[in-house]
Amino acid sequence: MSQERLTTLLTEQRSYLPPQHGKSSAWVCGSEEAEALYRAALDDPNDFWAARASQLLHWFKRWDKVLEADEERHKYRWFTGAKLNASFNCIDRHLFSGRRNKAALIWQGEKEMDVRCFTYQMLYTEVCRVAHALSSLRIRKGDRVALYMPMIPELVIAMLACARIGAIHTTIFSGYAEGGVRSRIQGAKAKVVITADAAVRAGKLKPLKANLDPILEKCPSVAHVVVVNHADLYDVKMTPNRDIWWHDLIEDFTLDVDFPCESMDANDPLFLLHTSGSTGKPTGIMHSTGGYLTYAAHTTQWIFDMRDDDVHWCTADIGWITGHTYGVYGPLALGATTMMFEGVPNWPKPDRYWRMVEKFRVNILYTAPTVIRSLMRMGEAWTERYDLGTLRILGSVGEPMNPEAWHWYHRNIGGSELPIVDTWWQTETGGAMISPFPYATKLKPGSVTKPLPGVDAAVLRDGQTPDMDTSEGRRSGHLVIRKPWPGMMLGVYNDEEKYQSYFQRFGCYESGDGAEVDEDGYFWILGRIDDSINVSGHRLSTAEIEAVLASCPEVAEAAVVPMPHPLKGEGIYAYVVTRDEVPWSEDVRKKLRDTVRRDIGALASPEYIQFAEALPKTCSGKVIRRMLRKIAGGTYDDLGDTTALAKPEVLKPIIFGHQNLMLGQHETASAAAEEHGQEKDSTAEKQD
Repeated sequence: MSQERLTTLLTEQRSYLPPQHGKSSAWVCGSEEAEALYRAALDDPNDFWAARASQLLHWFKRWDKVLEADEERHKYRWFTGAKLNASFNCIDRHLFSGRRNKAALIWQGEKEMDVRCFTYQMLYTEVCRVAHALSSLRIRKGDRVALYMPMIPELVIAMLACARIGAIHTTIFSGYAEGGVRSRIQGAKAKVVITADAAVRAGKLKPLKANLDPILEKCPSVAHVVVVNHADLYDVKMTPNRDIWWHDLIEDFTLDVDFPCESMDANDPLFLLHTSGSTGKPTGIMHSTGGYLTYAAHTTQWIFDMRDDDVHWCTADIGWITGHTYGVYGPLALGATTMMFEGVPNWPKPDRYWRMVEKFRVNILYTAPTVIRSLMRMGEAWTERYDLGTLRILGSVGEPMNPEAWHWYHRNIGGSELPIVDTWWQTETGGAMISPFPYATKLKPGSVTKPLPGVDAAVLRDGQTPDMDTSEGRRSGHLVIRKPWPGMMLGVYNDEEKYQSYFQRFGCYESGDGAEVDEDGYFWILGRIDDSINVSGHRLSTAEIEAVLASCPEVAEAAVVPMPHPLKGEGIYAYVVTRDEVPWSEDVRKKLRDTVRRDIGALASPEYIQFAEALPKTCSGKVIRRMLRKIAGGTYDDLGDTTALAKPEVLKPIIFGHQNLMLGQHETASAAAEEHGQEKDSTAEKQD
């Protein structure tokens, strides 16, 4: 970011006090209690985390030391000497605490009548059988097992079975293309792959086993493939001595339904999860057993005020870290009921989420801003036909939530009463780092509020070090975490250089995101540092411009990227998806530009606004802006790794639209610049 200030000109003035109803029974029941927790974590972090670990988990052996830190190599080991097992903590211990016959996992298939429910006892039995079966395939502690599976209960069972025997699971999202699947299996050197005959999505079948077969020709480490019969495909090819059906594997009556769990060291890896990051090259993030599970349970309890009778629905696919932490390990470690959904929010109709909230009496809904914006696009009528009264907490994750989407979520889903816990975190952090307490934090739409107790987050500029005082006034810069926390990554699998790169610039964990901290200490996430735009020496936040565009009633969502500019260095290029009923027109373009000029300033006015039917996204809903940057710059052939795209087919229309926009505006660009240049230069001088 060099030395320029990451400029934020947009401010959200509205704020909301935490609700009073339900406050008295909350885990953190008010601002005074929250402040006491902040102080306790600050005064003695080791005692704070030791107390939370003791309260939340069952340990076979207590730790010798809470934290061992090698500051020079940035190696941090939590609860050294301790022994535990993640599967035991998520299942076994609940059998003796009155939860044996309580629902642990509710699964809703894409078809309305496809519902499966597992009590803690049922889940225990299935996990033990699969753990024994994997052991019979000679999977041992430390071996890697790849899970290339759709959102079905067998995925959760397989994860917990691996954890039970000490195998390291690596979950591969079922929407990945061949390259994405192959690189992850090869990178982990997996000995077993568990998959399904097909995934079901929006009424269509995507073969998984058939896709996997040619990939495995280049994966010599794989000895066995276990296949779940999910879609009843009749032509699944099974390779003798390698492939075996899931039901054949676990229907062996000699399998132990009380298969014992492995005693794991707190710093043994629990799972390996690859993240594409900003470059598209998969990075294998490793998380430990003791530190990660402590942090997952800790944040789940406090952020969502998790209660014993809650039905918790994290809508993220389990192929992503959000699904790991808040779909599986966090809720199950606390003995709650977690929900799992195979389908998509707008199929067969845009009311699917709200139908499920009513059907299963969901209490906590944790979803992504991109989901909220897509459902906003469909209109409010779809929400009004359902009883959403069981909801008490709403959550957001994945990217900055623009204030307009925040207010729609608050008003139409929360009845203008429910708290929204807007969270910031990453695959590398293991769990949420910055988030409000639902019953203790004043909310500002668009802000993730303050770091959680025990999390030392700050914004730093180049040339600063973690111990410099940055507490004065409103400030922006690189978002960093200055001290270790239990959920932090154990390392990067077979890539020490990549791991060290997270700490090189400031000597502490650098997130890669930009953020601003306001006068109240509230954090506003500005997106990836790489996504800022340097316009005539002024560095602007793309997230801010996107938020203004999304505030227009015509806009469903927007993505803003830099483009080369001969005079300014970089110009602003906006991709806009309009609501279904809004036709594309120059009038709409003009209104969007005028809105940005009014709310931010002429400096932030887009050079080009391209309308699009859809944006390139990962299946977790994140817009892949690196591809949009290349297209805006006229590069069409080298867009990088597209295996993480949910719908690769959206790229061709975007490229075609960019070409047409450039051709159509080439002749008028000079005239437009001359007409508006004087006014823009004048405004820019005033802002400077």
